Amino acid sequence: MEIADWRKKIDELDEQIVRLLSERAAAAVAIGQLKAKASAPIYEPQREQSVFEHVRSVNPGPLSGAQVQDVYERIMDVMRSLQKQ
Repeated sequence: MEIADWRKKIDELDEQIVRLLSERAAAAVAIGQLKAKASAPIYEPQREQSVFEHVRSVNPGPLSGAQVQDVYERIMDVMRSLQKQ
């Protein structure tokens, strides 16, 4: 494949990623609403650690486990901010 072909593939993958992030965000918002009703804390370090462990365990590469966790740390930050709204 040529560079243009790879870039087209990346664009298509990015579209899928954005759709999945939006679905994840909707779930996070729903959880945030339930937490608010229950007066539960938004930040749950044990849950976040569990998510990190899970995504590292299902990572097929070529990203390292640490790189996947870096990405998910940012995702979790954004999702946490959505829950606070």
